[in-house]
Amino acid sequence: MTGLYGGVFDPPHNGHVALAGASLDHFPLERLLVLVAVDPAHKPADLDFATRFELARLAFAGLPRTEVLGDEHGRTIDMLRAGSFDDPIFLVGADQFTDFLSWKEPNAVLELARLGVATRPGYPWERLESVLGRLERPERVEFFEIPPVDVSSSDLRRRLSEGRPVDGLVPDPVAREIEVAGLYR
Repeated sequence: MTGLYGGVFDPPHNGHVALAGASLDHFPLERLLVLVAVDPAHKPADLDFATRFELARLAFAGLPRTEVLGDEHGRTIDMLRAGSFDDPIFLVGADQFTDFLSWKEPNAVLELARLGVATRPGYPWERLESVLGRLERPERVEFFEIPPVDVSSSDLRRRLSEGRPVDGLVPDPVAREIEVAGLYR
C-alpha cells in the first residue's frame, strides 16, 4: 500500500508532519510519497517550487519509508491517472475533506484511490458525514485520528512576515532554513 500526501507545503509545519506520521502508524504503508505541488492549481504559493520542495524534504526527513517528490499535476485526479501506485491511499486532513466534493471529479478519485482522512479530537463529525453521504463510494474513505496541532501555513506566513518566531510550529530544520534564508519576510 502506498500513501500519497499532496500539498503546497508553503511552509510545511508540524501539523503536516503529524498527519504523515499518524498515517504511517495507522495504515500498513510500504511507502509514503509526499507530493509537493510544482504549480498549485487551487491556490498560489508564496515561495517557488524548489524552495518549498527543500523545506518539505527537511520537514519529512525523519519519517521512515517516506519520500518527497514534486507533483507536476494541478489536480489529484490527474496525478492518480498518470501514476501507477500500489493500492494507493490519498491522505487529507478533515478540513480538506469537507471541501472534497468541490475537487475535480471526486468520485473518480475514489475509484482510483482510497481516501485516508485525518481527524482530531473534537472535530464536528456532522461536517464529515455530510460529505460522506453524497459520495458514490463512501466505503473508500477511512478516518484516522491525529493529535491536535494548532497551526496553519497561512498563520505561519503571517507570523514570519511580522518577524515573529515559529519555533515549535515547524520542524527545527525547517525553522533554521526559514531563518537562514530569510523566507517570508
